[in-house]
Amino acid sequence: MGSIPDCVLRWSGQRMPVVGFGTASEIVEGSDFFTVTKQAVLQAIKLGYRHFDTASLYGSEQPLGEAIVEALSLGLIKSRNELFITSKLWCTQAYGDLVLPALKTSLQKEGVSGGKEYDIFPMDFSSVWAAMEDCQRLGLTKSIGLSNFTCKKVADVLSIAKIPPVVNQVELNPLWQQKKLKDFCHGNGILLQAYSPLGAVGTKWGSNRVMECEVLKEIAKVKGKTVAQVCLRWAYEEGVILIVKSFNAERMKQNLEIMDWSLSEDELKMIQHIPQSRGIQAEAFVSENGPFKTLEELWDGEI
Repeated sequence: MGSIPDCVLRWSGQRMPVVGFGTASEIVEGSDFFTVTKQAVLQAIKLGYRHFDTASLYGSEQPLGEAIVEALSLGLIKSRNELFITSKLWCTQAYGDLVLPALKTSLQKEGVSGGKEYDIFPMDFSSVWAAMEDCQRLGLTKSIGLSNFTCKKVADVLSIAKIPPVVNQVELNPLWQQKKLKDFCHGNGILLQAYSPLGAVGTKWGSNRVMECEVLKEIAKVKGKTVAQVCLRWAYEEGVILIVKSFNAERMKQNLEIMDWSLSEDELKMIQHIPQSRGIQAEAFVSENGPFKTLEELWDGEI
C-alpha cells in the first residue's frame, strides 16, 4: 500500500498528508457514536492515515482525541506530531494544525419557538480572519485556511489578509470538478482540499450520482479498480488534497491504494467531459432575512 505522500503548504511551510480521514458521520450521537468513531480512527491510524478532519459540529473531536491517546499508548504512533489535524471554527482541541472557517456566515441557535434550529447572520469576516491570524502568530495553530469559499469570497479574503489562507476545503469530485476555483486558488498559492470526493453517498446531503456515473464505472472496469479509487486517483492527479470518509475497514484500506498507478490521458479526457453540477447546494444557508437570499448569491454564480 505504501505511505501517504505529503504536500507543502505554501504560506506556512507546513507539511500535510495529501489523503486525510474524515470523521463526519450520521450515526446518532451517544455511546455507539463515540465508540464507532474512536475505533474507526484507531483502525485508520493502523492502516497509515496521519491526517484527520474534524469539527465540533461533527461531534467527533472527543473520540478523535481519545483515539490519539490510545494510539500513543499502543505504540501505533510515537507522538502527536506525527498527525495532522484539520478542524473548523471553533475547535475544542487544545492545538490544531489547520483551522478553517466554514462559509462567511454566523449561526445562532434559536429557541424552540423559532421553528428551526439556527438563525443565519452575516459574519464580520475581517475581524474573524484577523483573529485567526493572531491564533497562528500565537502558535495555537500552524496554518489557517478556508472552507466552501468561492473565487469571489477567496479574493475578498486575500484583499485583507496579512497571512494568506493555505487551503480551501470544498466539495470536489469528477461530477463537480471546480476547475475555475482550482485554477484561481492554485494561482494564489492556495491548495484545494476535497470533501465528498465520492459524492457523500449514504448521507442526507449527498447522493450516489458519483458512484453510479457510467463513465467512471467504465474506467474502473478497464483499470481493475473500484469507482472510488478512480475518483480519488483523479483528484490526486489534479493536485487536490483528499478527505475520504468510510468507517468500513476494507474500504478504508482501498481508499489508500491509489498511489502506485495512474490514469491515462484518454481516461482523464473522459472524466474532463463529464457534465458538471454542484451536488451539495447548502440550502440551509439561504434565507430571506440572512446574508444570502438565493443559491446564486451564496455561491456567487458557481453552481
